[in-house]
Amino acid sequence: MPAPADSSTTERLTYGDDPSQYAVLTRPAGTPRGVVVVVHGGFWKAEYGIEYAEPLVPSLVAAGWATLALEYRRVGAAGADGAGGGVPETLDDVAAGIDLLAGTDLDLTTLVALGHSAGGHLATWAASRTRHQRWAGGVEPTHVVSQAGVLDLAGAHAAGLGGGAVAAFLGHAPDPDDPADTAVDPLSQVPLDQPVWCVHGADDTIVPPTQSQRYVDAAVAAGAQAELVEVEGDHFTVVDPTSPAWARTLEILDGL
Repeated sequence: MPAPADSSTTERLTYGDDPSQYAVLTRPAGTPRGVVVVVHGGFWKAEYGIEYAEPLVPSLVAAGWATLALEYRRVGAAGADGAGGGVPETLDDVAAGIDLLAGTDLDLTTLVALGHSAGGHLATWAASRTRHQRWAGGVEPTHVVSQAGVLDLAGAHAAGLGGGAVAAFLGHAPDPDDPADTAVDPLSQVPLDQPVWCVHGADDTIVPPTQSQRYVDAAVAAGAQAELVEVEGDHFTVVDPTSPAWARTLEILDGL
């Protein structure tokens, strides 16, 4: 990933032996206003990687944020350690990737998990990870911005989103009575302690806005701070750094 012109450093960090277990940390010139962990989407599938997060980094760095663009093991291909992605490997990686920040000198007082599509699922899940023994004790985001996030796994499966992507990710159809499934489903984890903004394009047909609306309704009903931010555009407008939708996301970050 090329370093943005206004950044002081760009560093590749690893958290495991698999080629997908790495992150790219980019620091702005001067003292960062906080840290944004950028989690890419692609329905957790191996063919979609960190290149979908990279275009957002220069804009975030220019706005004064340190950024950690996170790669992780995904569904569909085994890596060097013999394990592909899915549950629990993908979640292990997201947790370990965010925990890299504990080994830096960055101030984590404001730590935003920002993710698109399946990355929105992972970013929102990361705010609940320490509730569960497997991922307890790690670094927690203080805020979440989900961009067209897959936040209701059972609903996404029922709607056939991503051509069966939820079942491939879980390894089976979601079971609302299985604690292992509800532990990785953002909708089942409301209320969070952290505020959540769900930025969603009104014309999104890949991940319908109902995914965000359902999450926000449940979170607010449970007493959490959550907001649906509907913007013009489709599934990818929200991650186009030249779009008004992305400008709206920057406004949210500016208000933290």
